[in-house]
Amino acid sequence: MRTLPVLLLAAGIIASLTSCAQGPFGSGCDSPVSSGDASEVVTATGEFGSTPTIDFPTPVVTKKTERSTLIAGDGEELHDGDVAVFKYTLLNGSTGAVLSQSDYSGLGTIVTLGDSATSSVTVGLRCTTVGSRVAIATTAEGAGQANSGSTDSFVFVVDVLDAFPGKANGTAQIPQAGMPAVVTAPNGAPGITIPKQDPPSKLAVNVLQAGHGEQLEAGDHIVVKYTAVLWSDSSVFDSTWTDGQAKIITLTKSDTVTEGLVTGLVGQKIGSQVLVVVPPAQGYGDAGSNNVPSGSTLVYVVDLLGLAG
Repeated sequence: MRTLPVLLLAAGIIASLTSCAQGPFGSGCDSPVSSGDASEVVTATGEFGSTPTIDFPTPVVTKKTERSTLIAGDGEELHDGDVAVFKYTLLNGSTGAVLSQSDYSGLGTIVTLGDSATSSVTVGLRCTTVGSRVAIATTAEGAGQANSGSTDSFVFVVDVLDAFPGKANGTAQIPQAGMPAVVTAPNGAPGITIPKQDPPSKLAVNVLQAGHGEQLEAGDHIVVKYTAVLWSDSSVFDSTWTDGQAKIITLTKSDTVTEGLVTGLVGQKIGSQVLVVVPPAQGYGDAGSNNVPSGSTLVYVVDLLGLAG
């Protein structure tokens, strides 16, 4: 089967990641899917992590999601809530045509298991291990193609590159007086309560959970989940927890990463949850930004999940 030009899934891009220690990952897993007639006919040759040559007799037909392991990895086992990094090819099961593909030149896709519109991928990857290549055969709904009206089956070939926990896993620390109060849900999503007082005039940082991973440096590319609110009215102006997905930010001032956030995160360790209060001069200043009025004090709660590159 001929491999078509590379396309990119819009779930998010990531370079190779340094995962947290093994401890935060779960142990023991009952897979919700198994191998079946559809997934077993798929073959994929080529080096792991590189563009595979995929073949199967057409049409592939299935009324459920099936998964077969083509290469068995020996890394961490994936569970709901974990963040998986993978490269993939999606094909039409009736024609064998490639519909979309990762950039196999060195980038991959990042997804939190259990929180994806493409349910066959997050369900199909559950209980797989880092280093595995799997074939997933599924329905149009499972492939996120239901709105197209298609009744075809679809095939994913997925190389699982890396994984790390989906929330901070550091040791709880004592909150600082006068700082916003933070309570986290079981999945790690933070709830932020702003105190009824004026905000600090200078940058303020409170480590809520102290991680034990690598220490961050300016310019690092880091995998995070975060919520950002305005001190003035507690309104959320940015949050990755809206869809439960992680994101990569670079610790360099930019249109979307404020000087204060960079300063507050440099020196922190992977696995930490960090509260950063950014005064206007180190935030968006008098100009403001999308959903951020002029002169706003910003409050970030950031889970530092991994280090990219």
